[in-house]
Amino acid sequence: MAGEAIAHGTEIAVAAASSIDLVQVVALLAAGVIAVPIFKRAGLGSVLGYLAAGLAIGPFGLRLIADPEAILHVSELGVVLFLFIVGLEMEPSRLWSLRKQIFGVGVLQVALCGALLTGAGVLLGFAPAVAFVAGMGFVLTSTAIVMQLLTERGELASPPGQRIVSILLLEDLAIVPLLAVVALLAPRAADAAGATPVWLAILIAVGCVAALNLIGRWVLNPLFRILANAQAREVMTAAALLVVLGAALLFQFGGLSMAMGAFLAGVLLSTSTFKHQLEADIEPFRGILLGLFFLAVGMSLDVTIVAQNWRMLIVTVVAYMAIKGGAIFVLARLLKSSFAEALERALLMAQGGEFAFVLYTTAAASGLISADQQAVFSATVIISMVLTPLTIQALRLLPRPAQSMDGVEEPDGLSGDVLVIGFGRFGQITSQALLARGHKLSLIDTDTEMIRVAAQFGAKVYYGDGTRLDILRAAGIEKVDLVVIAVDKRADALRIAELIHAEFPLVKVMARAFDRGAALDLVKAGVDYQIREMFESALVLGGEALRLLGSSDEEVADVLDGVRERDRQRFAAQLVGGLRAGRDLLLSNAEEQARESGAVTGPSEPVMLDPAPQKADN
Repeated sequence: MAGEAIAHGTEIAVAAASSIDLVQVVALLAAGVIAVPIFKRAGLGSVLGYLAAGLAIGPFGLRLIADPEAILHVSELGVVLFLFIVGLEMEPSRLWSLRKQIFGVGVLQVALCGALLTGAGVLLGFAPAVAFVAGMGFVLTSTAIVMQLLTERGELASPPGQRIVSILLLEDLAIVPLLAVVALLAPRAADAAGATPVWLAILIAVGCVAALNLIGRWVLNPLFRILANAQAREVMTAAALLVVLGAALLFQFGGLSMAMGAFLAGVLLSTSTFKHQLEADIEPFRGILLGLFFLAVGMSLDVTIVAQNWRMLIVTVVAYMAIKGGAIFVLARLLKSSFAEALERALLMAQGGEFAFVLYTTAAASGLISADQQAVFSATVIISMVLTPLTIQALRLLPRPAQSMDGVEEPDGLSGDVLVIGFGRFGQITSQALLARGHKLSLIDTDTEMIRVAAQFGAKVYYGDGTRLDILRAAGIEKVDLVVIAVDKRADALRIAELIHAEFPLVKVMARAFDRGAALDLVKAGVDYQIREMFESALVLGGEALRLLGSSDEEVADVLDGVRERDRQRFAAQLVGGLRAGRDLLLSNAEEQARESGAVTGPSEPVMLDPAPQKADN
C-alpha cells in the first residue's frame, strides 16, 4: 500500500510539473528582480524596468516566454486589484467632491483628444471608421502606468494627482460606449442575429452597478464581521480576493470594465472598519500581478511588426503622443491649471493604455479593422507606454517655470527688530510668540503661493532668498536684534547660518534643524540656538503616552527632564567626537528583547541621570 501511495504521489507531482512550466515562472521572477532595481537605481523607475525585462525574456528576446497573451490576461488582475486599493482611499464624499473633474474635465479631454486623433488618422490615410478606432483607443490612458508613476513620485494623494485619477476613471468608463460604437460601425453588425439590443445592454449594466452598490452597503460589512470573529486570517484574505474578483466579474458580465467594478467595491468599503485589513491582504497580490502586467506588455511588443512598419510606427507614435499631450496641456491651461501641472499631466497621460487592446481586439473580431492594422495600432500603444517613463524623466531636465510674482513684493529697506527667514509651518508658529510680545517682524520666503495665502490671513511676507547677501541687506539684517532661520531645506539653513556668521557676526541667530546631524553643523556654523524640528513635539507625545499608561505629572516631568539632559550630554559629546559619540547615553530595548529570547538572563535597568535645568539642544 505504501509503495502504491508513493507511486501515486509521484504521478501527481509529475503531472503538476508538466502543467506548470517552472522555467517560465523562474524567468518572470528573475527578470523583475534583476531589471527593476537596476532601472530604479538609474532613476528610470520600476515601470520601465518591467517593460524592458518583459521584452528581454519574451518571444522577441531570449524566448523564455512563448505566449505573452496568456500572461497578459492573467496579469490584468493586477490592474483590477490596484484600482480596488485606490478605491479604498476614495470615500464616497471625496469621490463626490471630484464629480466636476470626472464628468467635466474627463469628458472634455476624451472628446477633444478623440476628435483630434481621429482627424490625424484620416490625414495618415486611414478610413474614417479605422481612424476613429485607432484614435479613440489611444485616448484611453494606461491606468496602471500612470497610477504606478504617481505612487512612486508620492503624488497620488496630491490635488494634481487626484485630478489625474478623476480623468482616468472617466476614461475607464468610456470603454463601454466605445465598444457599443464599434459594434454599430462594424460591417458584420447587421448580420449579428441574436445580438443583445443596446437598450438591454444598458439595462444590464445599470443593474450590475445597482447590485454591487446594494451588496457593498448591506452585505460586505456583516460578512467581514462574521469572518473576523472566526479568527481565520487565511479566510479573510480569501474573502478580500473574493470581493475584488467578484465585483470585477459582475461588471464584466454587465459589459463594463473589470477595473471599474473593483474600484467601486473599494469605494463602498472605504468607510469600513476592515479597510486597512483588506488593503494589507490585497497588497501582496496587487504588487506581484501589476509587475506581471508590465512584464506581459513588454513581452507583447512584436519586434517583427515594428521592423516591417517602422516608418509608419514612428509617425503614428510621435503624432499621436504629440497631439494627445498637446491637447491635454492646452485644456489644462484653459481650465486654470499651472504651467507645471499642465505639462506634467500632458506627459503622464500622452500614452495609450491597456483598454486600447480590448477596443482593437473587438474591432478586429468584428471586421472593422484588419489584423495587420490591429497589430500596428497595438504596437503604437505599447511603444508609447514604454516611452512614458522616459518622457517623465526628461521633465526633470527642463528648467522650472518662473513663479508668478502677482501680489508679491521683494524686500527693500525693511526695519523690523526680528528677521524670520522661511514662513512655512515652523516659521508661522514661531512668529506667533514674537508677535504676542509686540516685536516687529520682517518675514521673507521663496514660495510665492504661500506668500499669497499668508496675505489672506493678515501676514505680510516678502519674496526673498535668505542665501543671498543682497536680500539679507534689503530685509534689514543690519538693524535687527535677532534672525530666525526657519527654512525647510537643511543645506539652505546651513548656508544662511554661515553667511550671517561671516558677514554679520554680532547678530544673534536661532535656527530650525532638520535632524541631529544638521543641528551639529549649525552649531559649528555659529548659531546661538538651534532646535531639531521634531524633538520637543516628540517629547510631548511621549509624555502624554506615559500619562495614558498611568504615570503621574511629576513622574512624566522627571522622565522628560532626564531625556533632555541625556540628549544634551550626548549632543555635547558629538560636537567633539562625531555622530557615534555618546551612544552609552541612549536607552535601548535591545537587552530586554535579548533576555526575553533567552540570550540574556541578567537584570537590565536604564541609567537615569539627574535632570539639569538647562534648555534642550542648547
